[in-house]
Amino acid sequence: MALFDAKNFNGEVFAKYVDGIPNLKRNELLKSRAIVEKPQYASMLPDQVGGNYITIPIKARIGGTANNYDGGTDITAESRKTYTQGRIVVGRANGWVEKDFTSDITGEDFLPAVQEIAEYWDDVDQATLIATLKGIFSMTGAKNIEFVEGHTYDISDNTENVFTETTLNTAIQKALGDNKSKFSLAIMHSQVATNIENKKLISHLKYTDKEGVERDLTLYSLNGRIVLVDDDMPTTALAAHYVKGSITDAGALKVVANDATPGEREIKLNEVTPVAPGYTTKVGDYVVFLPTGIAYTTYVLGDGAIEYTNCGAKKPYSMSEDEAKNGGETTLWSRQRKIFSPWGISFKKASVISPTDEQLATGSNWEIANSNETSTTEYFPHKAIPIARIITRG
Repeated sequence: MALFDAKNFNGEVFAKYVDGIPNLKRNELLKSRAIVEKPQYASMLPDQVGGNYITIPIKARIGGTANNYDGGTDITAESRKTYTQGRIVVGRANGWVEKDFTSDITGEDFLPAVQEIAEYWDDVDQATLIATLKGIFSMTGAKNIEFVEGHTYDISDNTENVFTETTLNTAIQKALGDNKSKFSLAIMHSQVATNIENKKLISHLKYTDKEGVERDLTLYSLNGRIVLVDDDMPTTALAAHYVKGSITDAGALKVVANDATPGEREIKLNEVTPVAPGYTTKVGDYVVFLPTGIAYTTYVLGDGAIEYTNCGAKKPYSMSEDEAKNGGETTLWSRQRKIFSPWGISFKKASVISPTDEQLATGSNWEIANSNETSTTEYFPHKAIPIARIITRG
């Protein structure tokens, strides 16, 4: 950090050093087309209330039934609905302090290097993105739940409950139907990634370093889609319980009446407890006992799923010295303001200056973009939102 001592520190120059670090992960995410840069939104912020929230009109794709063109049939025109989408700026800041005494003793500076700072903010951005996705899948209200349920493929309570070669394809078909090819990026827990890596379903992406050596990126490829691995993905502890199965399932037991004498691979009705939520056991059913476990969430994003804007900060980097504290300390300060907006979904609370990750992860703060009409409110079609969620046991 000798080039950036407090006396000679230039925040703009330092920012260019940080921005100049080759960001292979971000480049791959942008190439996947799931995250799209929208720099024009930054210039709109000062023109709207507060400078932290903007409302953007968005339109659904044109559609409708074609009229018969026979010289006698009138042609009817269909309007293209306009919806409003609210986008919130997420501001984050941090500082790193170094004692002068430590440098005197060791002869080394411990303030983070430029590379570390770039990687640090990448991790912060990733946490913001995951919190946002968690929030939109926690939405409530009829129209919002249509999206949540329609875009969630949960097999954690199935007898076949781990990620297999068909899981991704089935999930994205459920979410977008014949538009499933739009999906281009998956974010999953390392437990899930390791499971499917062991099955040879995914492979590391490669890059060539400046010495010409081919190395693994911290990204994978699954069926031509980028896979980002992050252990901050949502997990849920699952209690042991019975689920409905079939005669062909491994370990399946046939349910018999309470006054019957159970034979091999049979169980009395009153012994089938606890059971999966919503399942009522009947005599004649086949049940499978699922032990305690963990449900892992995987998010899948399609083209344009997340619109990203770097709004900038007045002082993205600065440095200060305190000559008295602990015999002298130097602190490097860093700040950023960014928008991560899921397509077709609004952050509702414009009064929030900068939402925390906890606020981003709260479902009541989000809603499907709508027409904001008082008479008949229309909602952005959820089948046009290229975001899906998969829940498995590994």
